[in-house]
Amino acid sequence: MATQQILVIDEGTTSTRAMLFGADGKLHGSQQEELQQYYPAPGLVEHDAAEIWTKTLRCCQKMIEQAGGAEKIAAIGITNQRETIVAWDKRNGEPLCNAIVWQDRRTASTCDALKAQGLEPLVQAKTGLLLDPYFSGSKIGWMLENWPEVAAAGDNLAFGTIESYLIFRLTGGEHITDASNASRSMLLPLGGEDWDDELLSIFQIPKKTLPRIVDCAGNLGATSSKLFGGPIAICGSAGDQQAATIGQACLEIGQTKATFGTGAFILTNCGKTPPTSENRLLSTILYQLDGERVYALEGSVFVAGSLMQWLRDEVHLIQYAGESEELARSVSDNGGVFLVPALSGLGAPHWKADATATISGLSFAATKAHIARAALEAMAYQCHDLKTAFSADGTDWQSLRIDGGMVANDWMVQDLADILNIPVERPEFFETTALGAAMLAAVGCGLYDSLESASVMISGLETYHTAIQTETREERLNGWTAAVQAVLS
Repeated sequence: MATQQILVIDEGTTSTRAMLFGADGKLHGSQQEELQQYYPAPGLVEHDAAEIWTKTLRCCQKMIEQAGGAEKIAAIGITNQRETIVAWDKRNGEPLCNAIVWQDRRTASTCDALKAQGLEPLVQAKTGLLLDPYFSGSKIGWMLENWPEVAAAGDNLAFGTIESYLIFRLTGGEHITDASNASRSMLLPLGGEDWDDELLSIFQIPKKTLPRIVDCAGNLGATSSKLFGGPIAICGSAGDQQAATIGQACLEIGQTKATFGTGAFILTNCGKTPPTSENRLLSTILYQLDGERVYALEGSVFVAGSLMQWLRDEVHLIQYAGESEELARSVSDNGGVFLVPALSGLGAPHWKADATATISGLSFAATKAHIARAALEAMAYQCHDLKTAFSADGTDWQSLRIDGGMVANDWMVQDLADILNIPVERPEFFETTALGAAMLAAVGCGLYDSLESASVMISGLETYHTAIQTETREERLNGWTAAVQAVLS
């Protein structure tokens, strides 16, 4: 059954990986390379798309070699950091400029101007998204207006999110994007099959520069023979948060997952009807199979694991990520310290692009352990704000399945259960984003006939239950609410 191996490209914000899965969901190997972040000015975040391609290709070649060659791989699945936008030349696939990363806030003034024109209700009604720099549409418009080399490409200009760019490079010219990634652009109506002319005109984007929208599983193209010694079918593609929702088997209406990576993203499966939010949550396409869509309601927290990275690399409060757990355990409470991690604005449900981070409640009694604990506590508080918004939209969580690098922190997982007051389920295998892409590819190449049957690839769950008093929870949440209000005002 060696030919039943699936190669997954998991292209994230801080690294790119190639991972080799068996049809049973077991991981056979992984190759990873770090990616350079560029911060040209406050609020600006860029990637070198050529570096992403080179390192992704190298990781894939190593895993294909380990598998025993291209013929040993049944299919490729791709999952990616969403909303990051690349502009490239259709003739050779070479990027025309740096990629603008999802965290980038350079189009905040554009979005504010469009809001002032009263356009946000139209955008939200059509796309399920809010007018925010986070989404890729305003980034594309900005590139066309501000980077001459992009506009100068003329008929050779192609735009796409990272999976679209990688598929173009892998296939030698297939310009497509899957529906889950397309739904993050502010250019695709939730129920529409193609890019919307009215939305394109708002952001002044020529339709011919954009990819064709396709299913998340099926025959999405084949790799150029010269890359890996033979063609490999690309059979699965989804944005990272949608892939993680699939990889957590949230395949029934109401099932909810949270991924704690660079940011934290919570999605609830809403079935085949696009949900509407009165509480500034996002409606998004979870996946599309055979032209039929399943939707999700989503809450986005911009800063999660990146907060720990910042505390380690820039502030030097901790020396390694795991030290945050040791410090949190070393004190009995937060000592009145609250950290609001608005390092790149505040996401859902506040959506304040210009908010800045604060640490409040400091006194001479406060130690670095209190600050580290406050940083970890912020994860549960941000989730609680989202749980309140989901509940107000009629989608309360009964339990929460979690994944991502941060959930290795046992203290944080218990704190989530304590603050949310619902069971929190953690899988044995944390890399559910890659697993979801593997499941899509397995369905796309015919190893399984549905995502439900492909969910045998998922391993067991460990459940955490709340272990604090109601008064303690309420006291902590009151402190957090006050800290957030100070930031918002």
